[in-house]
This record gives sequence, C-alpha cells and structure tokens, in this order.
Amino acid sequence: MIEHYQNNLSFQMMSLIFWFRDKLIPPLKVLQEAGIEQGDRVLDFGCGPGGFTIAAAELVGKNGKVFAADIHPMALKKVSRKSRRRKLDHVQTIHTDCETGIESESIDVVLFYDTLHSLDYPEKVLAELHRLLKTGGIMSFSDHHLGEDEIPESIAGNGLFELVQRTSETYIFKKCTI
Repeated sequence: MIEHYQNNLSFQMMSLIFWFRDKLIPPLKVLQEAGIEQGDRVLDFGCGPGGFTIAAAELVGKNGKVFAADIHPMALKKVSRKSRRRKLDHVQTIHTDCETGIESESIDVVLFYDTLHSLDYPEKVLAELHRLLKTGGIMSFSDHHLGEDEIPESIAGNGLFELVQRTSETYIFKKCTI
C-alpha cells in the first residue's frame, strides 16, 4: 500500500514538472520540428502525462492515429482522460516497457522524449522503434538527462538510426535499412 502512494506521489511530481516544461516550451512548438502531418501515424513512446500525445493528436487530425505508450498505468489513465475530454478518439494507449504490439513499418513518426535514460534495456526499445517505423520514417528525440555528445551515439551507435538534423529542441533521426 505504501508503494502505491509513493508511485502516485512520484507520478504527480513528474506531471507537475512536465506541466511547467510544457508552459515554457509548448509541445506544439517541439512537434513542428518533427514534421508531423495530417493523417500521420505517430507513436509517443514514454508518453508520461500526455502533453506531446495530445498535441500530436491535434496535428494528425481524425484521419491520423496516435499511440501513447508508457510503463506507468497512471500515465495512460491521464492520457485517456485528456483524450476523451478533447474528443480525440484517434489516441490509443499501450501499457509497455518495450514491445508495443503495433504492426511493423506502420508508424510515420516516433516521439522519444526524456525516456532513454530510464530504460533497463535501451537496445531492445530502439530495435522495437526501428521495427515500427516505415521506411523513411523519423524519430524525434530528446533526453535532457544525456549530454549533447552522448545523444548521437546512444541512438545511432547500433546502426538502426542515422542522425539527420539537430533542431532547436530535438534531434531528428531517420530509420536506416539493415
């Protein structure tokens, strides 16, 4: 029971921090760098309380689809509530720490923000994200817990992704064919 309250408190603290982050740097501004378009299929891996998920759902419109994946059930509940409140019925939540169950090569854009540093098996997650992306698909990446010199190697070091561009808020990687 105490662990439940500790997890709840930790999640609430994280949500508050992300709320402030989103006020300083609006998710829509960050997602414009990712090039999300109407009708795209987007995966927000490590979605947390859903700031980027909701913004992505608005960008892709009703003809698109946004998958919000997270290990924390409270994050997924929060995303579901926000989606229902905004009538964004093209958002689907996925409880996972790696495998998503999404069809191979069906995602246009992966959002991978502030998650890599906390993963137990980052190489497995990167392989899953590579599997999901369409040929020509991109991953928009940011992790403020990693140094700028660590990021390219952390993502592209395994040969699955190639750094395409460093934008003001994110790094854009494209899927490599292997």
